Amino acid sequence: MRNCLLAVLFGLAVSAVSTAAAAIMTPAIVDPAMAIAVSLADDSMKDVQSNAALIETAAATLVPPAPKLAAAAKALRAKANIDAARTAFGTLNDELIGYMSQHKLSAGPSTKVAICPMVDKPWLQKDGAIRNPYYGSEMLTCGSFKK
Repeated sequence: MRNCLLAVLFGLAVSAVSTAAAAIMTPAIVDPAMAIAVSLADDSMKDVQSNAALIETAAATLVPPAPKLAAAAKALRAKANIDAARTAFGTLNDELIGYMSQHKLSAGPSTKVAICPMVDKPWLQKDGAIRNPYYGSEMLTCGSFKK
């Protein structure tokens, strides 16, 4: 009986660890962040402000709270030109990826953290060829995925 109880407890412990390791950041933040990266990589401001607003709203509902992420999204939402948006996008990603790291969250399957060595800023991107949102067509393939 004691061995059965130990086996059950061990199984629960393994299950809890597996669940914790599999925690994923909400798509309500990841998806708009990746959409912004695509727009900026395409040298476009299309939907940047509306996606930043989605992140700002979703960040306010995170547990634990993410006020710096919400503030960074609000700052990005206020930018009207692409250069200012790219700078604000860097701050937003520092906060987003920092929050994910602190709370041991992944961005989901086939989504990775990429880094631009020129500005030393990260972004989230699906697997595939690097598409740098910080420089767009000027240096589209500059960067690498973090290991």
